[in-house]
Amino acid sequence: MAEITMYHYLVLGLVLFLAGILGSMIAKNVIKVLISIEFMLTGININFVTFASYCDNANFNGYVMALFYVGIGAVELAVALYIFYLMFRKKESDNIEKYSEL
Repeated sequence: MAEITMYHYLVLGLVLFLAGILGSMIAKNVIKVLISIEFMLTGININFVTFASYCDNANFNGYVMALFYVGIGAVELAVALYIFYLMFRKKESDNIEKYSEL
């Protein structure tokens, strides 16, 4: 059985980040775009924790940055959902193409 190395985690983070980029470019629904952005942040967090686990055993900088990005992601999602709520009340649609003027 193969051992799981640092590169496996980095590939997982890269796949999640690329899936988030692809999802945010393709999706026409605002909620799907927000979920895709969260996938991107999750990929970044996996990379931070991986580097902290394998490379930085004394300072825990990767863990601190991952917690920082989790907080940023939560605030970003709350603000974006509130903006979407206000826009949805005005246009009554979740299609991104109807929100061309901001």
